[in-house]
Amino acid sequence: MPDATVLPTRHDEAWRYADMDAVARIGVSALSEWEEIDVTDGEAFRRCLVIGSDAPELRRLRLNLGEGARAELFATNAGNDYTRLEIEVTLGKGAHFEFGGVTIGGGDAVREFVTTTIHAQPGATSNQTVRSVHWGTGTGNFLGEIKVARHAQKTDAAQDFKGLLLEAGASANAVPQLEIFADDVKCAHGATVGQLDESARFYMAARGLSPEMAQRLLVQAFIGDAFVELDDESEHERLLDAALTALEGASL
Repeated sequence: MPDATVLPTRHDEAWRYADMDAVARIGVSALSEWEEIDVTDGEAFRRCLVIGSDAPELRRLRLNLGEGARAELFATNAGNDYTRLEIEVTLGKGAHFEFGGVTIGGGDAVREFVTTTIHAQPGATSNQTVRSVHWGTGTGNFLGEIKVARHAQKTDAAQDFKGLLLEAGASANAVPQLEIFADDVKCAHGATVGQLDESARFYMAARGLSPEMAQRLLVQAFIGDAFVELDDESEHERLLDAALTALEGASL
């Protein structure tokens, strides 16, 4: 782990795609500012976040889950400047961690999620679904590390990342990392990056939909996977609306 008294560099794996000039503007003091969240045995915790503004932002959450506890985090990251949500979660026996996130935007901003999921006890599960939509020279990053302790048998952990680039200058990066010491586990990750389905857009246009509406519907369907496990209708709508509002500045 980088020294919190000095600024990180791109030599630090968790910061390899970060906007280091923006990190310097945030300042070294922010690197030691973690929100600590304890979810006791059998309890449930949920938080839904819309993050990002016209200034750089760093949000860091550290969760500790007791036996049989459940934590859900859902986030829309639509900053116009460097915006980073960093999550570290340690799972007790039979606990579950669910994360769904969307990075979306244009300009030249970097938007990223960085997660460290520590399966410390047997029988815990985790699932992370991230969707990234960018245009201009915007960048969306997901760096997800899963650590499985030697005695954490029956771990079941999954990560799924998909990036959608609306313009040639945009980029998306996914860095899955697995550190597994147990032998009876299921750990899976997948990452793909592509462009809008032009045949689907043409189909919609042929039936009278405007290019703007066609793009909106296709992007909405693409990012919907990130929030499929969120059963709070009002929060689901808030996160989705924040993402689609950011889309209004996208080029066609």
